[in-house]
Amino acid sequence: MKNRYTRQSIIAYLTCLIIFTCTNLFAQNKLWYNKPSQKWTDALPIGNGRIGGMIYGGIDTERLQFNEQTLWTGAPREYQREGAYKYLQPIRQLIFDGKQKEAEALAEAHFMGRKSNEDTYETQKAAWYKTVSSVKAPAAANFNDGKWKSITLPTEKGWEIVPGFEGMDGAVWFRTTFTLPANWAGKNVVLSLGRIRDRDFTFVNGQQVGAVDGQDYRRYAVPAKLLHTGKNQIAIQVINYNDKGGLTSNPHQLAVYPEGYEPVDIKGGIISKDINDVAVNSNTGEIVKVVKLNGAWKYWIQNDNPPQFPRYNADYQPFADLYLQFAKQGTVSNYSRDLDISNATGHVSYSASGVKYTREYLASNPDQVMAVHLTADKPGKITFNASLKTLHQSVITKRIDAHTLALYFNVRGGALRGVSYLYADAKRGKLTVTNQGISITGADVATLYLTAATNFKTYKDVSGNPEALCQKAIKGIRTKTYAAVRSAHIADYQKYYNKFAINLGKGKNAELPTDERILKFNNTDDPSLVSLFMQYSRYLLISTSRPGSGAANLQGLWNDSLTPPWGSKFTTNINLEMNYWPAEMLNLSTCTQPLFNMVEDLVQTGKQTAKAHYNMPGWVLHHNTDLWRGTAPVNAADHGIWVTGAAWLSESLWEHYQFTQDKAFLQARAYPTMKSAAEFFVNFLVKDPKTGYLISAPSNSPEHGGLVAGPTMDHQIIRELFKNTVAAAQILGTDADFSKILQEKYSQIAPNTIGKYGQLQEWTVDKDDTTDKHRHVSHMWGVHPGTDITPADTELMKAAKKSMYYRGDEGTGWSLAWKINIWARMRDGNHAYKMLTMLLSPADAVPNHEKGGIYHNMFDAHPPFQIDGNFGGAAGIGEMLLQSQFGSLELLPALPSALPTGEVKGIRARGGFVLNMSWKNGALQQVEITSDAGKPCTVKYQGKEIKFDTQKGGTYKLNSELKKI
Repeated sequence: MKNRYTRQSIIAYLTCLIIFTCTNLFAQNKLWYNKPSQKWTDALPIGNGRIGGMIYGGIDTERLQFNEQTLWTGAPREYQREGAYKYLQPIRQLIFDGKQKEAEALAEAHFMGRKSNEDTYETQKAAWYKTVSSVKAPAAANFNDGKWKSITLPTEKGWEIVPGFEGMDGAVWFRTTFTLPANWAGKNVVLSLGRIRDRDFTFVNGQQVGAVDGQDYRRYAVPAKLLHTGKNQIAIQVINYNDKGGLTSNPHQLAVYPEGYEPVDIKGGIISKDINDVAVNSNTGEIVKVVKLNGAWKYWIQNDNPPQFPRYNADYQPFADLYLQFAKQGTVSNYSRDLDISNATGHVSYSASGVKYTREYLASNPDQVMAVHLTADKPGKITFNASLKTLHQSVITKRIDAHTLALYFNVRGGALRGVSYLYADAKRGKLTVTNQGISITGADVATLYLTAATNFKTYKDVSGNPEALCQKAIKGIRTKTYAAVRSAHIADYQKYYNKFAINLGKGKNAELPTDERILKFNNTDDPSLVSLFMQYSRYLLISTSRPGSGAANLQGLWNDSLTPPWGSKFTTNINLEMNYWPAEMLNLSTCTQPLFNMVEDLVQTGKQTAKAHYNMPGWVLHHNTDLWRGTAPVNAADHGIWVTGAAWLSESLWEHYQFTQDKAFLQARAYPTMKSAAEFFVNFLVKDPKTGYLISAPSNSPEHGGLVAGPTMDHQIIRELFKNTVAAAQILGTDADFSKILQEKYSQIAPNTIGKYGQLQEWTVDKDDTTDKHRHVSHMWGVHPGTDITPADTELMKAAKKSMYYRGDEGTGWSLAWKINIWARMRDGNHAYKMLTMLLSPADAVPNHEKGGIYHNMFDAHPPFQIDGNFGGAAGIGEMLLQSQFGSLELLPALPSALPTGEVKGIRARGGFVLNMSWKNGALQQVEITSDAGKPCTVKYQGKEIKFDTQKGGTYKLNSELKKI
């Protein structure tokens, strides 16, 4: 009897363990929701490194918005401005003389990089403007606008948000009427239209009442003689050259009120800049109700083809959308939408009319396709129409054969064109392909395969054949079953994903939909959401950057806008580098290959910029680049002349060597890049006339404080570059003389300095403002990701902490992520975790007021979406658990009290070590260390230390006392 109960107890225990483990794995490997996406940042991302899709999960209409990594605006060109170096010394002298604004003006005029189309634009613009501005017929009061479409004005974020206006620049006419109150007869009125982008001609009853070129608020005086009681006609011709177009103020700004009156806030009668409901006579106090103009207007797009506006950088572009149109489903139950990051598949399932419908989505790297697999639990129930749509121009859709539809388009004003093939396969039922789309009726099962390509080959070569690439991909899957495609995809993906695992416990909310978990996270224990975020960030990196693909941009791989925020390009003053912070530690080292390939291109263009702008050897990279690998200063002189991008990216290559101990990589790729960057700074550093130190000038503390001499961040990065280049040369046994030069220069660079408030100075001049809450904390670079400030530097570390307290915790998504890493390096795990809770807070919980955090789909919010916060946040969690930047393996150096128990497997350390580690109640339980390189190993934990030699491939186990077991 006793044995029987023991056996039952064991079975019960094992059953509970299995259930707990499966539930915990679900919580840590799956995003799921009980409703379809309402917006793009609800949709779920899939990607194969080159092609990415966003799954909306609609019921009657499904949308799969997709991207292809090489689709950008622009064309191959030179970005550097030849001869700019002649102005380097005059700019420096103005800065040394304390004339910052004059230095910035001179740099703006002569030192910035070249823009696209800058030589011919003004002539083209004048000719285009002359043509469109000559059209005035729609201004007439009796003009027939009956066939015009309607639009709701204003469009605060630009007319680009309106369907049909996506990415549009050009000339548009708007018309509406307003009724003049009878008691306003004989009075002049004010027509308020708010801000208009960029130029307007405004008419009332056929007569022009105003015209402004620029972004000033429009408030036009309309004489009484032009008005009559009853309806009056307003017509506005808006001419937009670039970026946001149209009437872009808030709705209260669109109104008519009598001259001599001022708009007031009806709540309390306080004078307001925003027109609300009433206006008050400043002399008599009389109040009148304004006539509101926000709402429906008629519009006509007169011309949507202005000359291409000069641009410093190109923009990453959306490719197209796959739409699936189903018959109306009626009442739907048991809806579920998920993304399983353990095998990189997405799913939608629901029941309707007694049938359970299921869709599975994946983006296969081996087969270079995205797939949608549709099934039902009853035969003959799969019926839908599929179509391809794009926001681009010159669009053609065409039937290729009985299973294949093709889409063709050109990027406006650019060198690239896109081609997409959609291949359909169905079991039973009827399959029809026309030039407009694909129709499947009465099938048991259906599968769609989607591929896309452009003519891009390299940053200098656009002679590719996208049709051939699409044909090859579709030919490859024609004879395969979906099961075979799926199996190959999962095997390929899991060779990356399965190298790392983390378990921080389940928590109370683990089984809730993901959006609900995010909403409740700050108030309820949910450690598995931390695990999910970490693994999801790894999923995103695998999906956007793997061997054979391009590097991850500001939005990784995913973008739905022709005019994405910041161009969705590669911002190199932190964002590109942050994208790859988790790669080495979280066992995705091979995902760095696209970044290093990109760096090889940048070295070449960077040498051209170094010569043109500085007349110096080596390579230089300023704060932004794009598909065409520009390296010159861009945007504006007050923040675009930041010189240490090449040095920071060189640090990424050195880190790869540190983690992998791959000497062949160091010799062939890393060291030449590092040496070339160092050669530039050997020549660029200049003696500060006030202190005698070598400083970086001109430069900028990223996006903060204007053009200066000697930002602290620059000096930290340059010292790190020199130190690492010397170390690399010693490992390779080369360039002893050059190393000696670097060591001499290193000792002369302006040191980190403590300012009058006890803070680490951001500049060589002690001008920090303790109330400044700027998102960049650039002078913390020496704490993380660099090693210029160490825990042994107690006074400097104390000053750095004080700077962090002054700067505050609030920030954009990526800023919060950086602060997680910084506080972890400062060994303050609880503060690091506080930053993590802020990063994992809902970005859009308050309507129309987004903040730094994450969206429903766990995309990081700057806001808007930037993927760097995902990657930086994941790296920060890793920094809490393991640090190895000073030559030893420091275990749980910043473990927060909120994560007292957990286990991590596959986390990597510098020196070529891979660790499996567990802890309980805040204390280390055991660590298993595998040596990939056979290097000596030093392990530290809470004051204890052990040193031992290792054999390549050997595994070593230590207990909580760091004793071998």
